Amino acid sequence: MTNTLASEKVASLLARLFAASDEKDPALLARIKSEADAKHGGNRYAPELMPLFDGVFMPVPPEVGQLVYLLVRTKRPKLAVEIGTSYGISAIHFAAAMKDNGEGRLISTEMSEPKAKAARGNLESVGLSHLVEIRRGDAFETLKPLDEKIDLLFLDGWKDFYLPFLKMLEPKLAPDALVVGDDTKLFPERLADYLAYVRDPRNGYHSVDLPMGDGVELSLRT
Repeated sequence: MTNTLASEKVASLLARLFAASDEKDPALLARIKSEADAKHGGNRYAPELMPLFDGVFMPVPPEVGQLVYLLVRTKRPKLAVEIGTSYGISAIHFAAAMKDNGEGRLISTEMSEPKAKAARGNLESVGLSHLVEIRRGDAFETLKPLDEKIDLLFLDGWKDFYLPFLKMLEPKLAPDALVVGDDTKLFPERLADYLAYVRDPRNGYHSVDLPMGDGVELSLRT
């Protein structure tokens, strides 16, 4: 059975990207925190600080990438949507699984032009760019024209928008769609409303907390 994720070209690229993240992210995130504390009352997401995030990889951990690959291989989504492309690490896992399935495509959204450009280059370098459409800009706008059903939704952008994004896209979720929320343990306060929503069966989800990476919430649309 084909496993594109384990191919030398893809595995080598992912290893380089994860290594670059380990090398660069801590110092950049420390600088962002320092400037936020000094100039913006501790708000790391002040608009003036946004350019600094262009150089931060903030990837899914390797084990979460493996989970994405397994979910896509098993679910076989015709359309998956990702919010938060960054440098394309999670998109590579999506696309590798879709290539091995012989079907499916990913629409991924990214606010940062440098990150979107880098992600496109990374996908192209391993022959997976034809499976991924990266929409640069505000996801509330770039996903508005979407008229296809979403089989798998991956939320990994700004944490305060998980719930608004989910509610906006709910009418477009296919029956039995999977929704993955990343970093739930890293930002518990900012994701409290989202987690309460998907964990309440009255809202139409069956949800489970997966203790991996920085926390993953896996929800089934019922």
